[in-house]
Amino acid sequence: MQLRIFTEPQQGASYDDLLAVARRAEETGYDAFFRSDHYLAMAGDGLPGPTDAWVTLAGLARETSRIRLGTLMTAATFRLPGPLAISVAQVDAMSGGRVELGIGSGWFEAEHEAYGIPFPELGERFDRYEEQLAVVTGLWATPPGETFDFAGRHYRLTGSPALPKPVQPGGIPVLVGGSGARRTPRLAARYAAEFNVPFMSAEENARLFAGVRSACEEAGRDPSSMVFSSALVLCVGRDDAELARRAAAIGRDVDELREHGVAGSPAEAVDILGRYADAGATRVYLQVLDLADLDHLDLVAAEVAPQLA
Repeated sequence: MQLRIFTEPQQGASYDDLLAVARRAEETGYDAFFRSDHYLAMAGDGLPGPTDAWVTLAGLARETSRIRLGTLMTAATFRLPGPLAISVAQVDAMSGGRVELGIGSGWFEAEHEAYGIPFPELGERFDRYEEQLAVVTGLWATPPGETFDFAGRHYRLTGSPALPKPVQPGGIPVLVGGSGARRTPRLAARYAAEFNVPFMSAEENARLFAGVRSACEEAGRDPSSMVFSSALVLCVGRDDAELARRAAAIGRDVDELREHGVAGSPAEAVDILGRYADAGATRVYLQVLDLADLDHLDLVAAEVAPQLA
């Protein structure tokens, strides 16, 4: 099982905070550094304020060398699909081909209101999301020297040179996720290299993975070509005191974290991750909420990750 670090910078983080976490994750052997794409804190004051996801990843692309970089999830409401395809492909080149694009429909209405971003009703947001997937992947897949056209309800492209191209072999992996029963599995089967389930039980992961496998089969795609992953909050301590300190630092209860996240001792964390592996996950995004606690990353890298090999 691969372990990736996932951060929520809108809760309060500078670029330097994120750089420190990304570098430590790279040094200690994690597979990737991912971040959310949000402009407003869900709780607290969010100081020093939000950082833009793709500006952040562009900087990290030049200041790391091995670790993969991406979003869980870029909001389709934030950016037009053509410029988004350009930005992500540029960061891919800046990183030497280490970028992945997680993209969703957008859901947090308050951040749209706070920064003047249109927030349509859910049906329209999902329609726009589907068209964005078609446009972004279509632009990247257009052969050099050819142009790309798209006539959708919400987006229209005519004679696009479809540049720049991704640099990594096979193109930039796209991640689709969520708990939708119909459209989400179909979109994953059509466009995604990876399907992610955020913050749900191992049993729910297994059920949702099965739905995507069925959608792949219906689309004529081999389900084994899909990566299945989970996202879970992380809170691990060497002893009860350290565990309690880490839970308090993120404003969570230890018992609640044990029930809903990767929490407890290193041995407990291994057992929890084993249940998600049994459900079909081969990759887990560990949500790290206290970005100043780099020892937390060290502990998991040293005492949990080796037991998952």
